[in-house]
Amino acid sequence: MQRTVQLEAAYAECCAIAKREAKNFYYGFLALPKHKREAMCAVYAFMRRADDISDDESFSLETRRIQMAGWLASWNGFRSASFHDESPVLPEDKRDHAVFLAVADVQQRFGVSDELLEQLIAGTTMDLKAEPPQGVVRLQLDGRTVDVYETMQALEGYCYLVASVVGLTTIRIFGYRDRVADEYAEKIGLAFQLTNILRDVKEDAERGRVYLPEDLLAKHQLTPQDVLTASASGTMRPELRALLAEVGARAEKYYAATEDLIPLLDRDSRPAMRVLTSIYHLLLKEIVAHNYDVLQQRVSVSTGRKLRVLAGGMVRALLARGGTA
Repeated sequence: MQRTVQLEAAYAECCAIAKREAKNFYYGFLALPKHKREAMCAVYAFMRRADDISDDESFSLETRRIQMAGWLASWNGFRSASFHDESPVLPEDKRDHAVFLAVADVQQRFGVSDELLEQLIAGTTMDLKAEPPQGVVRLQLDGRTVDVYETMQALEGYCYLVASVVGLTTIRIFGYRDRVADEYAEKIGLAFQLTNILRDVKEDAERGRVYLPEDLLAKHQLTPQDVLTASASGTMRPELRALLAEVGARAEKYYAATEDLIPLLDRDSRPAMRVLTSIYHLLLKEIVAHNYDVLQQRVSVSTGRKLRVLAGGMVRALLARGGTA
């Protein structure tokens, strides 16, 4: 697809969305060459839109289902028209058109398949399903419907869709030289999402979501109701702390794949992957440093620490583009 004025504007809109919303991810994007940075921003903007529709609790669940169906119909119509070299019917939201245009270009330039995007959407829309997915039990707790994964294996299936698939998409944009990179990207995605789950225990509970699986809860003599109660009171029970520590250790194991993946990436992409994984790994370390006390306040990595990681990444990026790293 030729870089028309319209396409340039579409990428600019996606970059603005990523800069405003991406927080941790955007620091990694900055260490990429321009064409790869724009592509990552486009994919992020696409995912962000799906997430926003799915998570906007100012609308009822049924309304969000209708909105998601309309958005998906717009995307599928756009893709079909692009494939057949037809003029696509433009979505009502101008930002959607910009994102669709940029993502379609990313697919052509970097070989991001429809299947990967479909998996991304499948993960995002799991919470909108009328019936719980396989491996999920639907409970009525505190007057709310709460979906709980039955096993860690089922939870990691969800993590694959919402995070590992992001990793698989990312390395196609970054460029890599061995298909074993897929395995490492999947593990890093699991590490990221398990870190998110640890950080967001309270926030998720407030929204009627428990992403701690039943088998692990039972192992630590806990129930989903215990998680909701602890989150509401801000009281960290020893059993819950031990459970979170077990999840943290699992995430730590997956972060080890970083050192296997980075040498397989294109040289000009390695610093960005280092920045992305370092910032997320710092978040896990910060949670550990707080002794898993995630119920009183949301644990985060300070902007100053992120900027220090980015500074190191930018130096490595400049050296890589000069052919000396």
